[in-house]
Amino acid sequence: MSASTTGFRVTRAGPLALLQDAGRFGVRHLGVTQGGPADLHAWAWANRLAGNGWGTPVLEITFGGLQLQAECDLTIAVTGADLSGRLEDQPLPLWRRIKIGKGERVVFGTPAKGLRAYLAVAGGFSAEPVLGSVACVVREQLGGFDGQGRRLADGDQLIIETPADKMSGSIEAETPEQERPDYSIPAILDLLPGAQIADFTGRSLFDAFNAEWRVDDRADRMGVRLTGPLLHCRIDSMISEGISLGAVQVPPDGQPIALLNDRQTIGGYPRLGNLTPLAASRLAQCMPGQSVWLRPAGAERALREHRQFILQVATPTSDRTSARKRST
Repeated sequence: MSASTTGFRVTRAGPLALLQDAGRFGVRHLGVTQGGPADLHAWAWANRLAGNGWGTPVLEITFGGLQLQAECDLTIAVTGADLSGRLEDQPLPLWRRIKIGKGERVVFGTPAKGLRAYLAVAGGFSAEPVLGSVACVVREQLGGFDGQGRRLADGDQLIIETPADKMSGSIEAETPEQERPDYSIPAILDLLPGAQIADFTGRSLFDAFNAEWRVDDRADRMGVRLTGPLLHCRIDSMISEGISLGAVQVPPDGQPIALLNDRQTIGGYPRLGNLTPLAASRLAQCMPGQSVWLRPAGAERALREHRQFILQVATPTSDRTSARKRST
């Protein structure tokens, strides 16, 4: 059994830093949402670089402003958005494993590219699970370091699990270049057609996949509103249905809303479709005003690409063959 110790002290909390594991599942029938990392891609790579298993808790840092001081020697990895981070007086390396010494400070500034960064520490952050997960959902007051969904505050002590073994040499020290998204360019988002897509007018369907959309100011971990051409659906009302990650609802104003990790569990607006998990991750990194494009995707291709991603990041290279056997 691994031991716990204080890994970081929060010297400045910033606007929104939350603890996130893979998410809270099997409880949506209770009205409890999923939580988990808004950008699954960056979260998973942070854990892999740090040598952690799938689901290990990571810090999700939105908008920057967080300042941490190491309370012991640590191995960390920071992925996702460029939040103008610094390690002491040097730029903070992204998408690679680094070592920091006791007393050194990690400082996140303002967003340069992207919106959310992920900080993983070897061994993982430690907290008591609530309903099977430590994922922090502020609205529901669940998870996080205190179990009550509280965002980080000045002076917090962040407990980590001490790694039991040395890190495997088969784990990459940095993320391959082709796996590092460019958050400054328009995002192309794969969307699986939804149950109500045939009820949208032909013009609306053309516009949905051929027009430029912009991320509205009304965007958070619950969902992202897109502004662009008005979409019209022939359905006036419908019985509320369960809502999945990435569901794209179209309310009466005709402007779609892509629902993310802290979404409500049911909804009654018609759905254009559902973003793939990696498309939802890419959208979560878009700043207000950025351009996005929707692209229709086939379910088989989306499943194959997502399965390949999981196999790539969830296990060490030497174990991928056995992982494939376990997943088939």
